[in-house]
Amino acid sequence: MKKASLAVVRPEKTVAERSETTVGGGRTTAAPDPEVPEKATRRTFTAEYKLSILREVDACREDGEVGAVLRREGLYSSHLTSWRRQRETGELQGLTPRKRGRRNRKAKVSAKEFDQLRRENARLKRELEQAKLIIDIQKKASEMLGIPLRSLDDEGDDS
Repeated sequence: MKKASLAVVRPEKTVAERSETTVGGGRTTAAPDPEVPEKATRRTFTAEYKLSILREVDACREDGEVGAVLRREGLYSSHLTSWRRQRETGELQGLTPRKRGRRNRKAKVSAKEFDQLRRENARLKRELEQAKLIIDIQKKASEMLGIPLRSLDDEGDDS
């Protein structure tokens, strides 16, 4: 006796059905939009968010838990590395993300200006010490020669 083969014929899927994907449990979700946005936007994370993720990752004890957190949040391990470094240096304590781009040159200028003022101050101190030494020598010479020195009070009495 011959067995009859029963072939399952599945109907052709429509475009809308093909763009849906089946997830475990039979749920269907729409596929991501393949359209690329005009301009990419950089994600920014608040200090509170960074600290909360670091706390959650630090609490992970089992293998694969950290990876699950990263996948759930859409993060990379390099984020954790840089955020840990920021936490150690204290940058995450209530700070907002820093602006990108060149740093303000005023900080460099003020450092240059500070260095210049420090050198000028040292030069002026040396000149003052030299002037004091010359004045002391002049006083001693006038005493030895018997020449009276005029005081500052005597300069106003020339009338």
